[in-house]
Amino acid sequence: MSKKILIYIEKQNSVSEELAKKAQELLQNFDDAEIAGIAINAGLDLGSKTYFDKIYYVNDSRLENYSGEYYSKISIDLITEINPDIVLIGATSLGRDLAPQIASALQTGLTADCTALDINEDGKLAATRPTFGGKLMATILSKNNPQMATVRPHVIVTDFDVQLKDTEYIEIKPQIDDIKTHVKLLETIKKEISAGIEDAEIIVAGGHGVKDNLDLVYQLAEKLNGKVGVSRAVVDLGLAEASIQIGQTGKTVSPKLYIAIGISGAMQHTVGIMGAKKIIAINKDKDAPIFKLADFGIVGDALEILPQLIKSL
Repeated sequence: MSKKILIYIEKQNSVSEELAKKAQELLQNFDDAEIAGIAINAGLDLGSKTYFDKIYYVNDSRLENYSGEYYSKISIDLITEINPDIVLIGATSLGRDLAPQIASALQTGLTADCTALDINEDGKLAATRPTFGGKLMATILSKNNPQMATVRPHVIVTDFDVQLKDTEYIEIKPQIDDIKTHVKLLETIKKEISAGIEDAEIIVAGGHGVKDNLDLVYQLAEKLNGKVGVSRAVVDLGLAEASIQIGQTGKTVSPKLYIAIGISGAMQHTVGIMGAKKIIAINKDKDAPIFKLADFGIVGDALEILPQLIKSL
């Protein structure tokens, strides 16, 4: 059985590589399988090995800045030509704008903000995402081809032995001369921002259980040379900025070590830490859901445990 997956390659974002690695795992049991990429002004290192079999690339001065009208037209034309079974796009600000336009034009379904991907026994894409406010996880199958999904960065992980490939690079000439754009970019203002928690290797996160003692969370993070994260409850109380909120409505992270302090572990939060390599949970409620996900758990009062832990480091 043949199977072809097409992945949108976004410039300066790791999600397309994460998806290509996952695609190798998904297609491992197919004799005739292909992983293709589409890259629009993505600054590719042409000729280098990648996790893709083929990359269709477009370089054009008109595409220097993102345009939903241009980018969707190029993507739709290419998808129509190569006829992939599955199309995957990162659930980034660009991807969340581009994917619905493509799906609508192709009259196919789109499963958005996925946290897991699989191929079922019928060879269909099984895309899993949070639903009902994050209280449940739903696995969705598409009735039509191409089967489309957007996937959060840093959430898809695979233990499969992925391989770099001798990628074939195919240049595409965009057919956009007749498109009348309705949005004109007047000015780009660059702003320096500090590194966020998305790429942190160590994260110490505080929840409602330590809402009045977040200084201890910051102290522990400093001792470990890590970053601080919080649950939505802490942000809703006005005790932390939304930029460090982790979970369904916040950031998705995949650190080497995640320490959850005073966080119950509701699904709205845990969907944001599925990619964490090791999770340590500290909570005085022995039945807290976070312990089901944690590699190591400490049942006790964080306000007693943290000072001792900080002092010992």
